[in-house]
This record gives sequence, C-alpha cells and structure tokens, in this order.
Amino acid sequence: MRGNSRGEFLLYFYFLVQYYGFWISKNLASKGFSDLLYVGAISLGCAKNRVDTEVMLGLLGAAGYGITADLAAADVLVVNTCAFITAAQRESVNTVLEAARYKEQGRLRAFVVAGCLVERHGTALLREMPEIDGLLGTGKIDEIAAVVAGALRGEKPVALGDPGYVSGPEQPRFLTTPPYTAYLKLAEGCSNRCSFCIIPALRGRYRSRRREDILTEAALLSARGVRELILVAQDTTRWGLDLYGRAELPGLLRELARLDGVRWVRLLYAYPTGISDELLTTLAEEEKVCRYLDLPLQHVRSRLLKKMNRPVIDVAGLIRRVREAVPGVTLRTTFIVGFPGETEADFTALEAAVRELAFDRTGVFAYSREEGTPAAALPEQVSWRVKQERLRRLRAAAREVSLTRNRRLVGREVLVLTEGARGRFFYGRSEADAPEVDGSVYFTASRPVAAGEFVRVRITRARTYDLVGECVDPELR
Repeated sequence: MRGNSRGEFLLYFYFLVQYYGFWISKNLASKGFSDLLYVGAISLGCAKNRVDTEVMLGLLGAAGYGITADLAAADVLVVNTCAFITAAQRESVNTVLEAARYKEQGRLRAFVVAGCLVERHGTALLREMPEIDGLLGTGKIDEIAAVVAGALRGEKPVALGDPGYVSGPEQPRFLTTPPYTAYLKLAEGCSNRCSFCIIPALRGRYRSRRREDILTEAALLSARGVRELILVAQDTTRWGLDLYGRAELPGLLRELARLDGVRWVRLLYAYPTGISDELLTTLAEEEKVCRYLDLPLQHVRSRLLKKMNRPVIDVAGLIRRVREAVPGVTLRTTFIVGFPGETEADFTALEAAVRELAFDRTGVFAYSREEGTPAAALPEQVSWRVKQERLRRLRAAAREVSLTRNRRLVGREVLVLTEGARGRFFYGRSEADAPEVDGSVYFTASRPVAAGEFVRVRITRARTYDLVGECVDPELR
C-alpha cells in the first residue's frame, strides 16, 4: 500500500530542511553570524517523531545554532530514530552508521542520536557505536540543547529517564512540512497496551496536552500560514480523558475549526472504541473538519483481536454506522497479517472483509515479533514465508478495492490543496488524502497554480491510488 515505506518521507524531509535550512543559514550569515555552529538533522519514523524533530530544531535555533541541510557542512548532527519494529530499528542503525561518516567526510564535531532507538537500547548504543557523542531519549526532548552542548565539550552526555515529556506552546518549532501544512500533536505515549506493540515502553503512558496549549499552538501555526492542521497521537480519540475525565476530541475539533486561517483539520490514528456519536456528528457538521477517518483495526477475527489485546467489536456494524453518520467519509485502516495463531481460515476471513467492507485506503503489514512484547512469547508463530504470501495477497485485494473506489469519483468535483507541479500536471491532495500515506490528485489548469492554493478539480481518470482531472475553479482561495 502506498505510504508503507519510510524512504519517501526521509527524502522529503531532506528536501524541506535543505530549502528552509539554506534560507535560514543565508540570512543568519548576512547578519554577521558566520561563526555560528550549524545543526543538521535526519528524522525517521512517524509524524509524531517528526514533530519531536521539529521541536528539537526549534530549541536548537533558539539556543543560537544555525540550521543547515548540507550534512557535510554541519558542526552538529541529530538523528531522531524509530524503533517500532525490527525493520525500523535496522533502518535507524544503518542511518546512524551512515551519518557518522560525516565525522571523516565533513566538519562534524558532535553527533547526537535521539528518539525511540535510544529509549529501547539506552547506553548500549554508545558501546556498540562509539561514533555517537550523545544520547537523548523520547522523554527528554526539551534537553536537546544541553545534550548538544555537552557533546561539543566531549562529555558523551546521556539524557534518559521515564518518558514524561509533554510539549508546551512556548517551545519553538522549525516546521519541516510545506508552509501550508503542519502536524499538531495532541498527546504523548499510549495506554492501550496492544500485545504486539512496544510503543508504551518507549513512549510511556498516555499524556494529553492541555487544551489551551493545543489551541495556542494551532493559532500560532495558523498565523504562520498553515492551512491544514493534521492531528496526531497514538490514539487521538482518547485525548482529554486523563486531564478532564472524559474524551474531549469533538469539542477540540470544533474549536480548531473556528481558526480563520485554517481550511482543513484532519484527524489521524483514531481508536475503534473511541468513535462516539458525538465525534461522528462533529465530522458531519463541521465544514473544516475533513470527512476522513483513520481507523486502524489490525484484524477482524475475534480470537486474534483478543490475543492482540485489541477491542473485539462488530467491525461491519461500526463501518456502517460511520458511513451512515458521515456521508462521503473516507475510511483508512491498517491490518496485520501473520499474527501468532493466524490460520488460513483467519486470513481468508480478513481478505474477504477487505473486499466486502471496501475501505478507501488500506495499509497492510506483516507481523513483526518484537522482543519485550507479550505477543513475542505466544506459540504458533507464523513463518516468514507464509506472512509474505499473505501480505502479497491482502495488498492485491486492497489495490483492487482502491481502484474500484477511485473509479466512482470520475466525473465528480473535489477540492484540492495544490502541492506542486510535475511536467504539464499540477498535483495535490483532496480531503480524502493524508500526506505521505495516501494518493495524489494530478490535474491540468489554464494558469499556474501555486503550492498551498485550494482549487476545484473535476476528476476525469482514476488510477489505483491517484486521480487525474482538470481544474474547473481557477479563482484564488
């Protein structure tokens, strides 16, 4: 499924830091700050990790460092790692080893590794990779400037501890997204305790950010020109429960929708049992809240859901309720194949559900046996060969459904947030497309269309994940 690879995200991050880092470095140098120490950064993993990287860059900028995308010209390099599954750990380790070469090839003086890999392996990383000059865990993001300073002094600083960090609106952020889009983190950590997931051990229990802090940051982002706010957390539907005694997401969505400069408010990472009638009413009534629901289900068989420590629900009933309450809603989900004990009958039921429930967007992943999780100790582990075969089959089914769903849009008009141009086509995303994980809308127009501009596009052709059309509303919005 489109968006399963982190490679595109990493290249996109490089491009954005290159663009903005060059601009900042050039302006600082023109004002007599040519003796600044410059920081480069690489961010791996999810959007929540990306926000952490942006905060770290903001804090370092506030501490007097310049920011550069030319890693060979960086005095300080920060790699923010992911360790969600074994493949992510492998990518993080390889990236760290590759980045460490700048000590020989560039002018690197301090090499700091941060994030989930640090939280998972701690000071063992210093023993295994002596090139590292400092470590920063997920709960110590606000100590990045002190860790960098210590690394520059040759102290090998380590900032680890129980994850308890929650960002405030006063912390600066260096956006790595295009200027019209930003992620807005609602909470840290997770308390759901899925048996296959290591996140609670790496990120701690669920900790909601205060309402006023979220709204203040959203207003600041809007003032900077952000038109699309993308709400993220390990479980967005749980937001507010620990602070206010009840889930308060619907009210927060309505408050965010009142921001004048914001056109779209998009919701990611919803939990199945958190889909309340109040939330669905908000999605249906608020024009600025995207009719888009990211609802990771993981499986449809009750026996496996119990072993996953996931809620056992009537999936078909939930999907029917969502579609009836929010006409035109786009539904994204993710499924895991090859979980311990999954039989061929279980997989066949899952394959049938993907076709029958007809999700608009489906991500499929093979189960990864992670040390330290309850599922790793379960009997009946599925072989790698069987997992790969089921992965191939379910992705094929999801592709067929995606193409069928897209063909239904031919002849309709959709609102598109323009992101750029390729050849004779402009491209962007509709309300139904989240960045990095969903498809794009390619379109022709009678005049140049700027990135960040909203236009109406009539769909003329459907592809498996993307749509093609023509702009019918060239008026600036």
